[in-house]
Formats: sequence, structure tokens, C-alpha cells
Amino acid sequence: MAGLLAVPVFIAALLAASLAIDRPHIVGGHEHPPTDGTEAKIWLAALIAPAIVLAAGGAGLALKRYGVYLTALTAVVVCVLLPRVSHGWIARHTHRFPLGVDLIKDSDSSNLSSRGEWEHAAQETIRSITHWTLGLAIAAIVITTLLEIRRRKGMDAILSGPAPATITGEGEVSPVLGPVVGGSKLIPGLFGRRPRGG
Repeated sequence: MAGLLAVPVFIAALLAASLAIDRPHIVGGHEHPPTDGTEAKIWLAALIAPAIVLAAGGAGLALKRYGVYLTALTAVVVCVLLPRVSHGWIARHTHRFPLGVDLIKDSDSSNLSSRGEWEHAAQETIRSITHWTLGLAIAAIVITTLLEIRRRKGMDAILSGPAPATITGEGEVSPVLGPVVGGSKLIPGLFGRRPRGG
């Protein structure tokens, strides 16, 4: 469960880390794409949120079936906090990229992304991903709760069928064959006797 929830959390965290850390590399007063060091920081920062979810999943292993609750609740908290925190980084990222993330003036005909456009699109994507992940985490909590209620009410016993027959050690007669005698015509030669006239 933790791995399933950590994947979308990582994607949202990657966008949030870009808003928080990304900055152009300025050489001689001109803006250039971010350095490899900046990119590495973004990727490392993006690992924090999914690592928290995975750590909750690891801790949840000790709780056995109740560990799903710990993992899902941790994902809920991360998904509620991430869009709120990243929203505050929009203005700073826009300020760091005055030409937009494509580093081309808005008035230029080759402009692909106007100033502030990428930041708002990234925030909207973070919000969308975290909302879907919230739904997944809440669904996990609901399903786990229903399965636990079913287990406690003994529904599994009803679905498993009748209890197996017990052996008492007394002589029993097969309902299909009835008592078997040595001269049975159904089984010739049983107990060394041959059927007569058959």
C-alpha cells in the first residue's frame, strides 16, 4: 500500500520541489537553464515526501493489518500539506524566472511559456494529483475497515461452507455403498471369495 501511495506523492513532490528550489543559471547577466547541481537538489528534495509515506508503511508492518491505517493516514497528511506549502512557492519561483521557464520574453514570437504560466500549471497539477491520492488513501481506509468488520462478525465462517465431518472411531456405514460383504457382486473376488452364478 505504501508503494502504491508513494508514487503519486513523489510526482507531486517533484513539482513542488521545482517550485521551491529551481532557479536559472545566470552568466553575464543572461539567464540559462538550471545547473546539474540544482536539478540534483530538486530530485533529492522530491524524495522526502514519498520517503515519509514509505517509512510509515515500514512501521505499519509491525501493526500487521492495522498498518494500512498508519500508511493511509500518513499519505492523507502529506497530500493535505503539500499543495498548501507549494502554493507559497509560486510567487518566489515566478520572481526567479522573470522571463518564464522557457527563458524567452513574453513579447517574443517564439515564447512557449509566459511568465508565471508554468508555476500555476504546476500548482494545479500538484492539487490534482494529491486529490486523487487522497481518494485512494481514504478508499484504502474504508475497504480495510469493512474487511475488519466482516472478519469480526464472522462472515468468513459463513462463506467457507459446512464444517468437515469428525471421525468418532465407531463403525460407520458408507451412505453410498452400504455395508460391504465379502460376496459382493459389485467387487468380484473381494476377500478371496468369488461370486456364484455371476
